[in-house]
Amino acid sequence: MAKYQTLHVKAPGNWMNDPNGFIYYKGKYHLFYQYFPYAPVWGTMHWGHAVSNDLVHWEHLGIALFPTKDYDRNGVFSGSAIEKDGNLYLYYTAIRYLECEKENIHKPVDDLFYASQALVVSSDGIHFDNWKNKKQMIPVSDDEETAHPFNTRDPKVWKEGDCYFMVLGSTYKNEKGKLLFYKSRNGHDWDFVNSCQDKYFGSILECPDLFSLGDKYVLVCSPDGIVPDTGGYNNHAVCRLASFNPDTCDFTPEDRFTFVDYGLDLYAPQTCLDAMGRRVLIGWMRMPAAVENGENGAWRGMMSLPRVVEQKDGHIYFKVHPEVYNYFSETSMEKNRIGDEGICCLQAELQEGETLIIGGFKIWRENNCLCTDRSAVMEIPGKKEFGNLHMKCKTPELSGGCSLEIFVEPNLVEVFVNGGEYVISNVVYSPGDSIEGNILRKYLGKEQIS
Repeated sequence: MAKYQTLHVKAPGNWMNDPNGFIYYKGKYHLFYQYFPYAPVWGTMHWGHAVSNDLVHWEHLGIALFPTKDYDRNGVFSGSAIEKDGNLYLYYTAIRYLECEKENIHKPVDDLFYASQALVVSSDGIHFDNWKNKKQMIPVSDDEETAHPFNTRDPKVWKEGDCYFMVLGSTYKNEKGKLLFYKSRNGHDWDFVNSCQDKYFGSILECPDLFSLGDKYVLVCSPDGIVPDTGGYNNHAVCRLASFNPDTCDFTPEDRFTFVDYGLDLYAPQTCLDAMGRRVLIGWMRMPAAVENGENGAWRGMMSLPRVVEQKDGHIYFKVHPEVYNYFSETSMEKNRIGDEGICCLQAELQEGETLIIGGFKIWRENNCLCTDRSAVMEIPGKKEFGNLHMKCKTPELSGGCSLEIFVEPNLVEVFVNGGEYVISNVVYSPGDSIEGNILRKYLGKEQIS
């Protein structure tokens, strides 16, 4: 995988998952990510690091954080970043296994491990002293009524007024998901303030992100087990409007949720404010198998396009970021645009009953919902069966028409409906000829709408 990438941040060889520490800091966007540098499988987590001037052109800088302490010896799990006094503060969950597997030290026996919350401070956002500048802030919980000792993780930190706030995902006895709230005056010393349990938090809550948007707060999180287990993923990224009192950390979510992305491959999204103050979201696109044609060998895992989060009439929109439009506007094609690396941007309007086929990827409108089917582009040599991995997806009923913006690259199709009213993003695999090649040859110049 190349050091420089456009539009989508991909694993620079081997494994990538959750976005971490997403922040605009000292004139650059920093995107850290869960990274296993030894194989295209999940293992002992490090933080990889990529930077960008515009959310479109990315440069990988290598490994930023890695295990060095007794409390994080088995993994630097997900977390977030803030700027404080000109420094970059990286908060993360530190992992220590009770016991490692004998034949694979990168996995815990019976999935048992201790989780605590830790901090690394960098003066420039480029150099990170993993030996001297780490600090364990919140130790392993000894009170399961407050926080689970294993499954409490993914600190998201922000400043509001004169205080720093932290939300953590947790669980009560691995049965009910739980959201924890901590406060700090200095970003170092933290006090537990409040918690919230909810039927839509699943059995374990992961990767919470709470932020204000207009007159409401928005909670983006990834609960486990909120939809029936159909053989695919049983944990999904959702978003909800809520009210939040910073003084008491009383939190009341509205009694409904929507998926962040109805393709159901996107997981563990994280947001930050961009250079113009817009709330921007990037999520991990889960990949069930590795891609073998990387410049640095096999790679697995990539990030979505950056999306602006907006709220209108009680609905949360995820719109294409303006910098993505700026990138495609540099090309000369009027309606369907091709970027420097052959990544396509297509536009279409679907009427009820119409179908659009892009290199085998099927999109249609039915009962005023947008539907997709990727089964024709999910073939990998030696891995023919993916199970019921959400091959067919659909949005809720649309509010009006069905205007589409479709972004396609060899292993991902992202479909934005009605300016971000809903999004369906699907990971794809094509044998031999890529889906991208199929589009360039079959789609442009003669739209396949029936």
